[in-house]
Amino acid sequence: MTADGIALRHSTVIDDVWSTLIEVYADVRADQLHLPHYSVERFGEQLARHASDPGWEVVIGYDAEEPVGFAYASTLTPDDRWWRRMATPLPDGCTETSTVAVKEIMLRKPWRGQGIALLIHDELLRDRPEEQVSLLVNALNGDGKVKALYESWGYEAISTQQQPPVDGPVLTAMLRRTHLQPEAASSVEKL
Repeated sequence: MTADGIALRHSTVIDDVWSTLIEVYADVRADQLHLPHYSVERFGEQLARHASDPGWEVVIGYDAEEPVGFAYASTLTPDDRWWRRMATPLPDGCTETSTVAVKEIMLRKPWRGQGIALLIHDELLRDRPEEQVSLLVNALNGDGKVKALYESWGYEAISTQQQPPVDGPVLTAMLRRTHLQPEAASSVEKL
């Protein structure tokens, strides 16, 4: 199967997609669910908090009626805790530039390596009005492959954050323009 057969559905209503997001999360994180930071309960708490943020939106990819993955995002304000948690000073003007934060990207294993994560990501950002997009990644995930993938999508590391509570991982904060120029988009890796 290829990314061509994937249907993309948007939602801004968490109640309509809650069970689908939990199902995909539990499948993707199956080998980590025993860890407190990655439990389904912790994800549910995080999801409820994120879904109440301004500009929250999710895109879910479906192969026929099977949910294969999702990405969701929300708008950041200049004083958002997203920025306040950074371990090092941010680039000049960073927090004053309108920003959308991609807070979660999940893709089930059978659909990986086909460009579907990028398809979902790009669809999520396609009509966003914000000038830049930020995300956080555990640089250890996939032995560094996930961070490298985001770098191939045009993201650059700008800082790190210790995720609360104290059992949370240290994440790399990344940033790029929301809408890449055509020449930059043509060099994006489609894993």
